[in-house]
Amino acid sequence: MISLHTSPLDQPGVGDAGGMNVYVLELSRRLALQGIEVDIFTRATSSALPPVVQVADGVQVRHIHAGPFEGLTKSELPGQLCVFAREVLRAEAGEPVGHYDAVHSHYWLSGQVGALARDRWGVPLVHTMHTMAMVKNEALAEGDAPEPAARIIGEQQVVEAADMLIANTDIEAKQLINLYDADSSRVEVVHPGVDLSVFRPLDRTQARRELGLPVDAHVLMFAGRIQPLKAPDVLLRAVADLLRRTPELRTKVVVPIVGGPSGSGLEHPEALDVLARELGILDVVRFVPPVAQSELATWYSAATLVAVPSYNESFGLVAVEAQAAGTPVLAAAVGGLTTVVRDGHSGLLVEGHDPVDWSAALERVISDADLRVRLEAGALAHAREFAWERTASRTLEVYEQARAGMRESVP
Repeated sequence: MISLHTSPLDQPGVGDAGGMNVYVLELSRRLALQGIEVDIFTRATSSALPPVVQVADGVQVRHIHAGPFEGLTKSELPGQLCVFAREVLRAEAGEPVGHYDAVHSHYWLSGQVGALARDRWGVPLVHTMHTMAMVKNEALAEGDAPEPAARIIGEQQVVEAADMLIANTDIEAKQLINLYDADSSRVEVVHPGVDLSVFRPLDRTQARRELGLPVDAHVLMFAGRIQPLKAPDVLLRAVADLLRRTPELRTKVVVPIVGGPSGSGLEHPEALDVLARELGILDVVRFVPPVAQSELATWYSAATLVAVPSYNESFGLVAVEAQAAGTPVLAAAVGGLTTVVRDGHSGLLVEGHDPVDWSAALERVISDADLRVRLEAGALAHAREFAWERTASRTLEVYEQARAGMRESVP
């Protein structure tokens, strides 16, 4: 596995760490349980990190020194691709010939390195995009900067180089084919999973007491990286509209924002706090730093609903994790969220990002107890369709496809 720009050991919700971190680590663990040894190459971000960290039987993270440990933004990482690739090749050179059977790269930066390793080692390259510049640029959030042309070119090169491409959903597969001219025969859809042993229904009253939340509150939660793409501001504006229309709810509403600044959100880390103050709802908002998966599961169980108002999601792990806890999801009808959330069954899909529409959806859920009960049951049932064990089995099949159809040279 190559995960250059973010380590699977990093805390999700901090900096660039998010769903991809969870994906790489959980997939690797499940592959190991099926007899596959996995090395995960990532860039070292501290001199204190050991060269190799054993994270599970059959899974180790290898820290590669490439560029300064701190202060390097994701946009500056292309300048470190050569040295990172050199050190990956050097690490493999210390192993017996034919040590690796396949390379699975994650995000376009890793794909550039994976393409070189593919040709040098004579093994197939499987690539997962996770996010795509063309897709992001088609639906930019307010205040977000478009992805540069260099990234788009880099992504196109990786699409050409990969023997197989893994898409999270049918929608992402179509985007790869239509926007990046990917060969449809080299694209396979494999849904990510959810750890059903961690994300499961907990007693809501107990969860709220543990977190210091009112037992009888309407807990309207956001979890994820705080940046324009994830649109936590949409939830705050919707709550402000809701409380303007129904001021009697003010004493009953709590809005936890669980996560840390990321991406362009790092430029104004206090922006959400300022917005809550300007909207006059700071008294109902609780900003919670990123938490471990076990505690995040408690937050999901404590919530009345989880809002995922992103402008784009290739899948949306937060949505499936919340549903696995039996909590309905209110999600934007974009990208993978239309697969992860079954509208009217496990949650509600909202077209667009107008706070008035989101406010109406919030009110619909919190005011209709029968609807909530149906959605809670539907959320649990729908989440069971996503399991990492299934993801790993399907991914292994794609590895075999890549090996069987590996081209001798890449155009």
